[in-house]
Amino acid sequence: MIRTNYSSGAKWESIVGYSRAVKVGNTIEVTGTVAADDSGNTVGINDAYAQAKFALQKIEKVLIQAGATLQDVVRTRMFVTDISRWQEYGRAHGEFFKDIMPCTSMIEVKGLIDPEYLIEIEATAILLHTE
Repeated sequence: MIRTNYSSGAKWESIVGYSRAVKVGNTIEVTGTVAADDSGNTVGINDAYAQAKFALQKIEKVLIQAGATLQDVVRTRMFVTDISRWQEYGRAHGEFFKDIMPCTSMIEVKGLIDPEYLIEIEATAILLHTE
């Protein structure tokens, strides 16, 4: 099987040693994704819905680069800093996945790498066909 790493170009990828996504065979794993724009600025400060939506858009973008779509997503994991805001996160997730219905988890955590981040999302996609 061939392994392909996908980079977002973020400076911390090389420092920490990770990729935005990794594709091996027909499986794509997308790393934890937060609401940071290309310049590293937080999008949607204190807006749980906006942050979730932005992170999911970033996930969709890398999936397309890897030859997949949201339809190929079988699992998401949402790490949130305030579970009481689950409806805001859930509304954004539902806008992307209501017809796809992947397995998912929403887990409250003590904190994320920057206190401005309210949510970090991971995704797993499996392609039914490989190139």
